[in-house]
Amino acid sequence: MLDASPFFQMIELDEVNSTNSYLAGYRPPRPTDITLVTAEYQTAGRGQTGNSWESERSQNLLFSLLLHPHSLPAAQMFVLSEAIALAIRGAIISFLNDKSVRDRPSALDVTVKWPNDIYVNDCKIGGILIENTLRGQYIDRCIIGCGVNINQATFHSDAPNPVSLRQLLGHDVERRFVLEAIIDNFNHHYSSLQSSEATAAATEIHSAYLAALYRRQGLHPYRLPSSPTPFLAEIADVQPSGHLILRDPSGTLHRFAFKEVSFDF
Repeated sequence: MLDASPFFQMIELDEVNSTNSYLAGYRPPRPTDITLVTAEYQTAGRGQTGNSWESERSQNLLFSLLLHPHSLPAAQMFVLSEAIALAIRGAIISFLNDKSVRDRPSALDVTVKWPNDIYVNDCKIGGILIENTLRGQYIDRCIIGCGVNINQATFHSDAPNPVSLRQLLGHDVERRFVLEAIIDNFNHHYSSLQSSEATAAATEIHSAYLAALYRRQGLHPYRLPSSPTPFLAEIADVQPSGHLILRDPSGTLHRFAFKEVSFDF
């Protein structure tokens, strides 16, 4: 998938402020379904809501995708978040389950922590930042920024729970192989969303996303920004808008946008 084609373009950078910022001002010279930009190092890597993303030079995957999903209604834009989260999750699972790895780890659960962090057990291995530009009721441009921890051995920021493939497997991993797996997985989902079977594809992606969610089953503690006391709830659904639907022990449903509720650890 990383080979040049009429529908795919790859740009490899050594250093950039952020790959998302680079693509914000980029205009492909020819019509392209997917433009992929990678970087060895970001001087101002960004996470959700302005958080920074720690990554040592040439140790991890730092990349962004530029899409033009003109036929996708803005009201359904969260399906792209679901698709890239599933793509990264699938790639991580394939490397953790590699039968050629001696003494590979066991009992590792790879999930998607709503809305789109990638977790291995209770540790974060990947993060996603999506920025959309709308034209009317449809998406004109979508930039998907991704950071995936591959070979970093130690983390120095105040991030509470980072982990890398190297820490899990005990050895370095060829980053390009992981990137190829992610892009192949994502292209499968994205192509289906651009096809005549887009509605069925979106339903299938959403079902897979729900099944892959962190703390999907049972009651777990959550916390509101306005209250120091956590409350118990279970995940009932995630709406096409990306809103999380929680069900409390009485059966009452509550709807939350990103940052309106947090997981309690």
